[in-house]
Amino acid sequence: MAIAQLLRSTLKSPLWAAQLGTGAKSFVDNPILGSERLNRAGLHTVRVRLAHAMAGLRRRQLAHLVNAQDRTDFARDGFIKRADFMPADLHKAVYAEVTSITAQGREQIQGDTVTRRIPLDPGTLTRMPAMRQLLALPEWRNLLRYVSSFNCEPILTVQTILSHVTDAPPDPQTNFHIDTFHPTMKAWLFLTDVAADEGPFTYVPGSHRLTKRRLAWERRTAINAASGRDRLSGRGSFRATPAELKRMGYADPVAFAVPGNTLVVGDTVGFHARGPSLRPAVRIEVWAYDRHNPFLPLAGVDIWSLTGLARWRTRVEWWLLDRLEQLGLRKNVWRPVGRLTADAPPRIV
Repeated sequence: MAIAQLLRSTLKSPLWAAQLGTGAKSFVDNPILGSERLNRAGLHTVRVRLAHAMAGLRRRQLAHLVNAQDRTDFARDGFIKRADFMPADLHKAVYAEVTSITAQGREQIQGDTVTRRIPLDPGTLTRMPAMRQLLALPEWRNLLRYVSSFNCEPILTVQTILSHVTDAPPDPQTNFHIDTFHPTMKAWLFLTDVAADEGPFTYVPGSHRLTKRRLAWERRTAINAASGRDRLSGRGSFRATPAELKRMGYADPVAFAVPGNTLVVGDTVGFHARGPSLRPAVRIEVWAYDRHNPFLPLAGVDIWSLTGLARWRTRVEWWLLDRLEQLGLRKNVWRPVGRLTADAPPRIV
């Protein structure tokens, strides 16, 4: 057994070392990233500093895409908010499409909450002219690209959050967390109203910025991440308590209890969470996500866009995860639930 483990480590060492120059974030899967000794010496914080510097460089390349007020708001808060983002008739048409047109979707359950995603791939979009009109809006494209720091097509889905669907512990997404160690983009174009007690997206303004206190917290968390009890922090999505956020000097969280047709584009290296939902609720949104190698200096490098596969990316990645699951290598938590609309009852439970 010891010989087998030694052989495995020897064979995998070059891969683990190569991952230092990528967006790899799991401390438990890579003993170099998870090394207590190396993280005490500053390995994690060096990666954090360099990734933020590269994101700043790329955003300067894309500054022309947004106006000065957006750049100021984003630099201060870590997000950009737009009320009444679409013309009212387009909002109505997009909502009608997602609640009447069926497509192949998948669901994941976390705690007592189900998240459903229906990818906006070319096949689905052929039947959704209003959605195509939305995705072609220059402001939509430009805001997402600037915040992501990459001039690339993001992952796009119709996402539904269904809370309190089962008797289980609370949704872990209600804990404040960062998605990874480097700047990334997520966007929520809420198609339905979001009440304050129905799990609103919540963000800690300014927490996308590095400070001495934040870097010190990152270092302390990284040192014990591989051996700690917090599974999600061990995989690189660090959790923080409200008291820790206060000690880092950040402002009070902002909950986006907003009417439908509100867009929020945020950098999810900032602390965010899904607010608690006090009763069963359904939230429907157009959801976008973008993450690439954080150490690239150029804003336009993306193999998915260059190959024309960007809008097929979610389905390709699900297919690959299914194959890995069949081989016993990795579980795909996104379970197929057949054809359905965005407002259908959950099927995974």
